[in-house]
Amino acid sequence: RNLQQSPELWQQHMQKWMKWMGGLTEQGKFVAAQPLDQSGRMVTGDHKVITDGPFIEGKEMVGGYMICKIDSYEEAVEIAKGCPILEFEECKVEVRLLQDMAM
Repeated sequence: RNLQQSPELWQQHMQKWMKWMGGLTEQGKFVAAQPLDQSGRMVTGDHKVITDGPFIEGKEMVGGYMICKIDSYEEAVEIAKGCPILEFEECKVEVRLLQDMAM
């Protein structure tokens, strides 16, 4: 499916996102989400070499992030299963826990 060629399909897809994220908000699990811009810069190594983005092939691109309050890793995986991006075969949702940086 190519949502960019059909405003109706794009609208339907965005409504799925709003419903999914709205449900997480009602449950008190949603914290933040933001799409990432495709541009950027990367600083590499001890010589601090600066490279303009994009940095990786489009098929591996991170499109955004979402932070949720959850009780277990398994719950996070279950939440991820409902992500509307998964209606596209080539898309993936990666689940990671935030590390506690206690000092």
